[in-house]
Amino acid sequence: MMIVRGMVLTCLPAMAFVLVAIGSPAPAVCFQARDFFTPQEEELVREAQILDKRIDVFTKAVDRRLLVITGGAVAAEKQLKKDAEKWGELPTGTRAELIGDIARIFDAGISNIDDVSARDEKNPLIPKALRKLATAATRTVDQLRPLQAQAKDDAEVHGFELLVKHADEIVEAAANLPPPAEKKPKGKDKTEKIKETN
Repeated sequence: MMIVRGMVLTCLPAMAFVLVAIGSPAPAVCFQARDFFTPQEEELVREAQILDKRIDVFTKAVDRRLLVITGGAVAAEKQLKKDAEKWGELPTGTRAELIGDIARIFDAGISNIDDVSARDEKNPLIPKALRKLATAATRTVDQLRPLQAQAKDDAEVHGFELLVKHADEIVEAAANLPPPAEKKPKGKDKTEKIKETN
């Protein structure tokens, strides 16, 4: 696999079985993989340098694809108009392509969290980002489960399998996190105030 300008080029041997049988070397056929973010979403990802904010961009990108897949774009028309300047038009593609996009967005989320963890294992944003991603993964799989049973196209079946695999990894990792620390109220707590008044 080769990365060129942020796009992955995948090379597969074509007709290798035929060419090997006749003694010729197998040529490689390359095709350009689909970009799973729209140009505006890519820009928002680049701007979101803080991990939990970047995960917010990822989850919003997933939600936008869910709107297209489930036909919820009509119901959310008012919100879409509000988001249009920042987020651009809704992504396009077949259901299989959009499901594949969602799987790849979750994979990118996993990679981003892993990258931060490798540099700073104690970063307090890691659990927060992982919990956000797990919530989005669970919600997404639950919403798409009825469509998964109807999938007939090989690309769509593969997209669902990849999506569920990544979602399961995310949810499992989040389940292994320690419970979130309780937020301490700002200032003195109620028991301290009562003690002072006595």
